[in-house]
Amino acid sequence: MSHLIVTLLAIVIVIIGVSWFKWHAFISLTVATLFLAIFSGLSMDKIVSGIETGVGGALGHLVGILALGTILGKLMAESGAGVQVANFFVRTFGIKRLPWAMLLAGFIIGLPVFFEVGILIVLPLVISLQKTSKQNLLLIGLPAIAGLSIVHGLVPPHPGAIAAIGIYNANMSRVLLYSLIIAIPTAILGGPVFAKWISKRVIPEGEPVLIKVEEVERKLPGTGISFFVILLPVILMVFSAFAPYIGLSAGLAKFLGFIGSPLIALLISAFAAMYFLGFRQGLDKTRVKTLIEECFLPVGSIIAIIGAGGGFKQILIDSGVGTTIGDMAQHFSLSPLVLAFIIAGLIRIATGSATVALTTAAGIVSPIIQHMTGVNLELLVIATGAGSLMFSHVNDAGFWMVKEYLGLSVPETFKTWTVLETILSFVAFGLALVLDLFV
Repeated sequence: MSHLIVTLLAIVIVIIGVSWFKWHAFISLTVATLFLAIFSGLSMDKIVSGIETGVGGALGHLVGILALGTILGKLMAESGAGVQVANFFVRTFGIKRLPWAMLLAGFIIGLPVFFEVGILIVLPLVISLQKTSKQNLLLIGLPAIAGLSIVHGLVPPHPGAIAAIGIYNANMSRVLLYSLIIAIPTAILGGPVFAKWISKRVIPEGEPVLIKVEEVERKLPGTGISFFVILLPVILMVFSAFAPYIGLSAGLAKFLGFIGSPLIALLISAFAAMYFLGFRQGLDKTRVKTLIEECFLPVGSIIAIIGAGGGFKQILIDSGVGTTIGDMAQHFSLSPLVLAFIIAGLIRIATGSATVALTTAAGIVSPIIQHMTGVNLELLVIATGAGSLMFSHVNDAGFWMVKEYLGLSVPETFKTWTVLETILSFVAFGLALVLDLFV
């Protein structure tokens, strides 16, 4: 019981540090890890080495993936490839089906970019479409945001999903396949279906003021090239997943597995983006180099958080706390999927960070499942990611981004964005439980 109390207090330190003292999540997680190590009885000489081992284990496979994914997203945003994809869906679906068009646009654009980047790509188009169609802004905007959010929470190569895959030692390709199966119906319910219902009940009082929609004369990449670059890493990873099952020669199957590994798939895609979205669009080598250097700044914070989460996990293992919690979980016959969802959800509500919630919850649950059999690790990643989405509120940066960019009041943001995130969370979790019955 003392081990459980120490773990709970460590989580409280993370929460208080982030929300009350306004510490960066990396500082909060590191302080909580030290507290956990000392008060769970771990010897002093093993604390630092344990943290270093955990940080290295979490980041060893991750740094390159994060860097390359960010390069891809930056070039997509700067070149206008995201706008081209969104415009294609609008032309294809027409004004009456704009919610579905924006859902697909958000879903596709969200695959290679961070949520914050996707917002800046999609919302200018949403606002310009609203001015043209005169429809409720929520009817067009919420589906796009739902598409962005669900892939951010569940689908690799986003950092939270990648971190959980590493912590659980899950199979990347299967996580990708399962997450797409779950994310599509989840986004439909949280996007067009919810938007149609809520847009009849909430009429935004304000006007978007942070995003100025202006016509800028510039050469945009072709629609086909835009789709190709955005989807290339996903295509390569899907080929890698199917390669062992479609009767290919051993050599070809290994080659597809190699180029479909996240690092190599994103490296290939980054070079494709530099050429098609950079040089072919008239950017010189210096400008492309500058864009790449700029996009590394926000990645540093995410890498630090994920590394600290890995250190937290390792201390749980080294101190025996994870085994104690695992024995208690087995005593209560609580499914690892349910446990991961609940823990991630509570941390998300308390800290406001999906990445912190996912990483910390995975670190807590990982030692618990070490001696369990029959746990679907890939669905465990998705269940943890689903929990990390729920009930976004005032301590979440995403809450304020949506509020300000859509010109909503705080109550309107609770009624729209907070409910949308909670719908995505519980629907994705429910579908993960259903899929667990069949795979």
